[in-house]
Amino acid sequence: MPETVANPMADRLRALIARGELIKMPCCFDALSAKLIEQAGFDLTFLSGFGASASRLGAPDTGLMSYGEVLDQARNAMRPLTIPMMVDGDTGHDNPMNVMRTVTGFARAGCAAVMIEDQVAPKRCGHTMGKSVVCRSEAIDRIHAAVEARADHDIMILARTDARREHGLDEALARAEAFAKIGADILFVEEPYTIEEMATICSSVDGVHMANMLEGGQTPILPPETLAELGYSIAAYPLTLLSAAMKAMNAALVDLAAGRSAQEHLLDFADLRAQIGFEEYHRKATAMNDRAR
Repeated sequence: MPETVANPMADRLRALIARGELIKMPCCFDALSAKLIEQAGFDLTFLSGFGASASRLGAPDTGLMSYGEVLDQARNAMRPLTIPMMVDGDTGHDNPMNVMRTVTGFARAGCAAVMIEDQVAPKRCGHTMGKSVVCRSEAIDRIHAAVEARADHDIMILARTDARREHGLDEALARAEAFAKIGADILFVEEPYTIEEMATICSSVDGVHMANMLEGGQTPILPPETLAELGYSIAAYPLTLLSAAMKAMNAALVDLAAGRSAQEHLLDFADLRAQIGFEEYHRKATAMNDRAR
């Protein structure tokens, strides 16, 4: 039997989780946002499906992005990173064989973890209208397929259920428990409505739990220390950076349209160059030129 292909970023994520401290995880949507997250000192990021669709297509997260487009976006986002990145694998893009292909592709690309969920395709952002989930057996089949794919190419499996809204918390907990028994590495019960429900999720199902801190969504926004006390291991901030960027761009555009300077919304040009990497590029180019002389 062939050995599992190693994945250093998956190992780094396991080591982060093993510390036993809550991991704050701002989500990225492209290479620049991923780079800023690492520069700010965070240890982990996640390529948001919502953010990637908005950034790449200028369209909502309603299943419009193909597997190939998401994989390409993930590769681009990972290029400037030395920290691990998780990625949104949606529903796995169809049947269990497609789930295995999706998981294997992201593992080969070096992603630390891939999220597979139980929504009906085309999926929806978890806190928007129109979402529904497949039956429990089909949801379990998807995670089975993901875990089987992991046996060949190492990657952590983040198993998500959106059953809370349509079928209630008990069904969501039953699915999470089934996912854990199959071998999912991280559990994500989406859209709990209260702090009490969040506590129940962590106390009822053994495993590593992720909380989704979506500003304006259905789930209470809690400070990291409270999330840790409830039993969460990872706090995802899926749209914080995208929303902040859009707000700043809109404000700058309003000023430009009115004939005003947008200076108050801007980074200093020197800081802009530095964060993008111009200084590092020129330092390396100068060193190469000096060696060539």
